[in-house]
Amino acid sequence: MQLYSFFNSSTSYRVRIALALKDLHYTYHGVNIRVGEQRFADYAALNPSRGVPLLVDDKGTVLSQSMAIIQYLEDRFPEPHLIPEEPLLRARVLEVANGIACDMHPLNNLRVLGYLKNELGVTDAQKDAWYGHWAREGFNALETLLGRYGDAPYCFGQTATLADVCLVPQVANVLRMGFDMAAYPRVMAVYEHCQGQSAFQQAAPNAQPDFQG
Repeated sequence: MQLYSFFNSSTSYRVRIALALKDLHYTYHGVNIRVGEQRFADYAALNPSRGVPLLVDDKGTVLSQSMAIIQYLEDRFPEPHLIPEEPLLRARVLEVANGIACDMHPLNNLRVLGYLKNELGVTDAQKDAWYGHWAREGFNALETLLGRYGDAPYCFGQTATLADVCLVPQVANVLRMGFDMAAYPRVMAVYEHCQGQSAFQQAAPNAQPDFQG
Protein backbone atom coordinates (compact mmCIF):
# COMPACT_ATOMS: atom_id res chain seq x y z
CA MET A 1 0.00 0.00 0.00
CA GLN A 2 0.97 3.61 -0.52
CA LEU A 3 -0.04 6.53 1.67
CA TYR A 4 0.13 10.13 0.53
CA SER A 5 0.37 12.15 3.71
CA PHE A 6 1.61 15.33 5.35
CA PHE A 7 3.25 14.90 8.72
CA ASN A 8 1.17 17.58 10.48
CA SER A 9 -2.14 16.84 8.79
CA SER A 10 -4.68 15.69 11.37
CA THR A 11 -6.55 13.61 8.81
CA SER A 12 -3.36 11.93 7.63
CA TYR A 13 -2.44 11.30 11.27
CA ARG A 14 -5.76 9.46 11.75
CA VAL A 15 -5.03 7.09 8.89
CA ARG A 16 -1.46 6.50 10.05
CA ILE A 17 -2.76 5.52 13.50
CA ALA A 18 -5.30 3.13 11.98
CA LEU A 19 -2.63 1.54 9.78
CA ALA A 20 -0.29 1.17 12.75
CA LEU A 21 -2.96 -0.32 15.01
CA LYS A 22 -3.74 -2.88 12.31
CA ASP A 23 -0.02 -3.48 11.68
CA LEU A 24 -0.37 -2.70 7.97
CA HIS A 25 2.75 -1.70 6.10
CA TYR A 26 2.88 0.97 3.42
CA THR A 27 5.13 3.24 1.42
CA TYR A 28 5.01 6.85 2.58
CA HIS A 29 4.75 9.73 0.09
CA GLY A 30 5.01 13.20 1.61
CA VAL A 31 2.74 15.90 0.18
CA ASN A 32 3.69 19.33 1.50
CA ILE A 33 0.38 21.13 1.85
CA ARG A 34 2.12 24.20 3.27
CA VAL A 35 3.57 24.95 -0.16
CA GLY A 36 0.61 23.68 -2.18
CA GLU A 37 1.94 20.36 -3.47
CA GLN A 38 -1.58 18.96 -3.18
CA ARG A 39 -2.54 21.20 -6.10
CA PHE A 40 0.22 19.98 -8.40
CA ALA A 41 -1.22 18.39 -11.54
CA ASP A 42 0.13 14.88 -10.99
CA TYR A 43 -1.26 14.68 -7.47
CA ALA A 44 -4.55 16.37 -8.34
CA ALA A 45 -5.04 13.75 -11.05
CA LEU A 46 -4.92 11.09 -8.30
CA ASN A 47 -6.94 13.08 -5.78
CA PRO A 48 -9.45 15.56 -7.25
CA SER A 49 -10.21 16.96 -3.78
CA ARG A 50 -6.56 18.07 -3.61
CA GLY A 51 -6.02 17.16 -0.02
CA VAL A 52 -4.42 14.53 2.15
CA PRO A 53 -4.48 11.70 2.98
CA LEU A 54 -4.75 9.48 -0.08
CA LEU A 55 -4.42 5.69 0.05
CA VAL A 56 -3.51 3.47 -2.88
CA ASP A 57 -3.84 -0.12 -1.78
CA ASP A 58 -2.40 -3.40 -3.03
CA LYS A 59 -5.39 -3.85 -5.36
CA GLY A 60 -4.83 -0.48 -7.00
CA THR A 61 -7.81 1.08 -5.22
CA VAL A 62 -7.42 4.84 -4.77
CA LEU A 63 -9.24 6.41 -1.82
CA SER A 64 -9.28 9.89 -0.31
CA GLN A 65 -11.00 11.14 2.88
CA SER A 66 -9.66 9.75 6.12
CA MET A 67 -12.92 8.34 7.45
CA ALA A 68 -13.63 6.49 4.20
CA ILE A 69 -10.08 5.12 4.17
CA ILE A 70 -10.37 3.90 7.76
CA GLN A 71 -13.74 2.26 7.09
CA TYR A 72 -12.22 0.52 4.06
CA LEU A 73 -9.28 -0.72 6.14
CA GLU A 74 -11.72 -1.86 8.83
CA ASP A 75 -13.71 -3.88 6.30
CA ARG A 76 -10.67 -5.43 4.63
CA PHE A 77 -8.59 -5.96 7.76
CA PRO A 78 -11.08 -6.21 10.64
CA GLU A 79 -8.62 -7.18 13.37
CA PRO A 80 -8.26 -5.39 15.64
CA HIS A 81 -11.68 -3.78 15.37
CA LEU A 82 -11.57 0.01 15.50
CA ILE A 83 -15.35 0.25 15.11
CA PRO A 84 -17.02 -2.08 17.63
CA GLU A 85 -19.66 -4.56 16.51
CA GLU A 86 -21.96 -4.14 19.54
CA PRO A 87 -24.60 -1.62 18.40
CA LEU A 88 -24.59 0.88 21.28
CA LEU A 89 -20.82 0.92 21.73
CA ARG A 90 -20.43 1.30 17.98
CA ALA A 91 -22.78 4.29 18.09
CA ARG A 92 -20.89 5.87 20.99
CA VAL A 93 -17.56 5.48 19.19
CA LEU A 94 -19.01 7.03 16.03
CA GLU A 95 -20.62 9.82 18.06
CA VAL A 96 -17.21 10.90 19.34
CA ALA A 97 -15.35 10.24 16.08
CA ASN A 98 -17.83 12.17 13.94
CA GLY A 99 -18.03 14.99 16.45
CA ILE A 100 -14.32 15.49 15.90
CA ALA A 101 -14.15 14.72 12.18
CA CYS A 102 -17.30 16.57 11.15
CA ASP A 103 -17.82 19.35 13.71
CA MET A 104 -14.34 20.28 14.93
CA HIS A 105 -11.68 19.58 12.36
CA PRO A 106 -13.26 21.15 9.23
CA LEU A 107 -13.63 24.55 10.90
CA ASN A 108 -10.02 24.76 12.06
CA ASN A 109 -7.97 23.08 9.36
CA LEU A 110 -5.19 24.79 7.42
CA ARG A 111 -7.13 25.68 4.31
CA VAL A 112 -10.02 27.22 6.25
CA LEU A 113 -7.66 29.30 8.39
CA GLY A 114 -5.79 30.29 5.23
CA TYR A 115 -9.01 31.39 3.53
CA LEU A 116 -10.04 33.45 6.54
CA LYS A 117 -6.72 35.27 6.54
CA ASN A 118 -5.79 35.49 2.86
CA GLU A 119 -9.18 35.84 1.18
CA LEU A 120 -11.43 37.40 3.82
CA GLY A 121 -8.69 39.50 5.36
CA VAL A 122 -9.30 38.72 9.01
CA THR A 123 -6.59 39.75 11.44
CA ASP A 124 -4.42 37.25 13.28
CA ALA A 125 -6.38 38.03 16.45
CA GLN A 126 -9.67 37.35 14.71
CA LYS A 127 -8.34 34.12 13.22
CA ASP A 128 -7.16 33.01 16.67
CA ALA A 129 -10.56 33.89 18.15
CA TRP A 130 -12.25 31.77 15.46
CA TYR A 131 -9.93 28.86 16.18
CA GLY A 132 -10.42 29.08 19.94
CA HIS A 133 -14.20 29.37 19.73
CA TRP A 134 -14.63 26.18 17.69
CA ALA A 135 -12.02 24.29 19.70
CA ARG A 136 -13.88 25.11 22.92
CA GLU A 137 -17.22 24.15 21.42
CA GLY A 138 -15.89 20.79 20.31
CA PHE A 139 -13.90 19.90 23.41
CA ASN A 140 -16.70 20.96 25.75
CA ALA A 141 -18.94 18.42 24.04
CA LEU A 142 -16.24 15.76 23.93
CA GLU A 143 -15.34 16.15 27.61
CA THR A 144 -19.01 15.78 28.54
CA LEU A 145 -19.50 12.68 26.37
CA LEU A 146 -16.43 10.99 27.85
CA GLY A 147 -17.65 11.86 31.34
CA ARG A 148 -21.04 10.26 30.67
CA TYR A 149 -20.12 7.25 28.60
CA GLY A 150 -16.33 6.90 28.49
CA ASP A 151 -14.33 4.14 30.10
CA ALA A 152 -10.59 4.66 30.61
CA PRO A 153 -7.82 4.29 29.66
CA TYR A 154 -8.95 4.81 26.04
CA CYS A 155 -12.15 6.64 25.17
CA PHE A 156 -14.17 3.45 25.57
CA GLY A 157 -12.25 0.88 27.55
CA GLN A 158 -9.13 -1.19 27.23
CA THR A 159 -8.63 -1.07 23.46
CA ALA A 160 -8.26 1.76 20.98
CA THR A 161 -11.18 2.59 18.73
CA LEU A 162 -11.94 5.08 16.00
CA ALA A 163 -12.75 7.57 18.76
CA ASP A 164 -9.11 7.52 19.92
CA VAL A 165 -7.88 7.55 16.33
CA CYS A 166 -9.69 10.87 15.86
CA LEU A 167 -9.09 12.33 19.31
CA VAL A 168 -5.29 12.16 19.36
CA PRO A 169 -4.65 14.17 16.17
CA GLN A 170 -7.19 16.79 17.18
CA VAL A 171 -5.56 17.28 20.57
CA ALA A 172 -2.12 17.39 18.95
CA ASN A 173 -3.40 20.09 16.61
CA VAL A 174 -4.72 22.36 19.35
CA LEU A 175 -1.63 21.88 21.53
CA ARG A 176 0.52 22.93 18.58
CA MET A 177 -1.64 26.05 18.26
CA GLY A 178 -1.17 26.90 21.95
CA PHE A 179 -4.76 26.16 23.00
CA ASP A 180 -5.15 25.61 26.76
CA MET A 181 -6.49 22.10 27.46
CA ALA A 182 -6.63 22.45 31.28
CA ALA A 183 -10.43 22.36 31.26
CA TYR A 184 -10.51 18.93 29.60
CA PRO A 185 -8.92 16.38 31.95
CA ARG A 186 -10.76 13.35 30.54
CA VAL A 187 -9.73 14.21 26.99
CA MET A 188 -6.14 14.74 28.08
CA ALA A 189 -6.04 11.51 30.06
CA VAL A 190 -6.95 9.58 26.91
CA TYR A 191 -4.44 11.56 24.86
CA GLU A 192 -1.61 10.95 27.33
CA HIS A 193 -2.39 7.24 27.52
CA CYS A 194 -2.29 6.95 23.75
CA GLN A 195 1.01 8.81 23.62
CA GLY A 196 2.58 5.91 25.51
CA GLN A 197 1.41 3.28 23.00
CA SER A 198 3.69 2.11 20.19
CA ALA A 199 1.13 2.40 17.37
CA PHE A 200 0.41 6.03 18.23
CA GLN A 201 4.14 6.76 18.56
CA GLN A 202 4.77 5.21 15.15
CA ALA A 203 2.05 7.40 13.60
CA ALA A 204 3.14 10.64 15.32
CA PRO A 205 4.10 13.66 13.19
CA ASN A 206 7.72 13.68 14.40
CA ALA A 207 8.15 10.04 13.32
CA GLN A 208 7.31 10.71 9.66
CA PRO A 209 9.82 10.97 6.80
CA ASP A 210 8.65 14.48 5.89
CA PHE A 211 8.74 15.84 9.44
CA GLN A 212 9.84 19.44 9.68
CA GLY A 213 10.90 20.48 13.17
